[in-house]
Amino acid sequence: MSVMQLFDLTGKVALITGGTKGLGLQMAEALGEQGAKIFLNARNAAEVEEVVAQLNARGIEADGIACDLGKLDTNPITTLVDAAEARFGTVDVLVNNAGTTWGQPAVEHSYTGWKKVMELNVDVCFLLAQEVARRFMIPRRSGKIINIASIAGLKGNRPSSGVFTVAYNTSKAAAINLTRALAGEWGPYNINVNAICPGYFPTKLAKGLDRVSEMIKETTPLGRVGGEEDIKGLALFFATEASRHVTGQAVAVDGGNSVV
Repeated sequence: MSVMQLFDLTGKVALITGGTKGLGLQMAEALGEQGAKIFLNARNAAEVEEVVAQLNARGIEADGIACDLGKLDTNPITTLVDAAEARFGTVDVLVNNAGTTWGQPAVEHSYTGWKKVMELNVDVCFLLAQEVARRFMIPRRSGKIINIASIAGLKGNRPSSGVFTVAYNTSKAAAINLTRALAGEWGPYNINVNAICPGYFPTKLAKGLDRVSEMIKETTPLGRVGGEEDIKGLALFFATEASRHVTGQAVAVDGGNSVV
């Protein structure tokens, strides 16, 4: 198999949560450019429609639905997977990208906020992986699952940063070990499960960190924050046969911030 074939996704179907902006959109573009059919979701129906049209205009076959994955009592997991199956017949690549955060010091942290973060960042990540694996990947004995964690799952926050995200950090650490556990259990089915741990990217989710971006640059070996193309390469690697002998890994995309 040639290198080009290793990175080819022609005919594959990728389900990407939170795929209408930021890192989700980057990954949708990357996988779509390599031939994947993209099915995405977000809470806002107009956003979904707009991004699907943009991807289609670029020659990427795409579709999606609006559903709020954070409202588990409305059964959004089944709704989303049913819609993807109805449109494309299967799911070959799952990207668990939807996430949320909550900024509050630990001593006064709202339990409501804690539950909100854990449900979307951990529970949904597991339940969607479970449904996709059970329905498509295990019977076919093939699949790629990419969980979007964070370098916040590898460490705490500096006292001087003014950042208070104990629930977010904890949830992303859970996502990393969920990745390892699923990789161990589902390896016999030829399912690769890996995690990407982004550092600071100027996305909507990281909006409150704008004020510390210069400090982040100063403490990052490459001296910059994440850009509009920086998640694409690793996402493509994990989604394709190029990573067929890689599973259970959590790779930081942070300019080296997590190693100093």
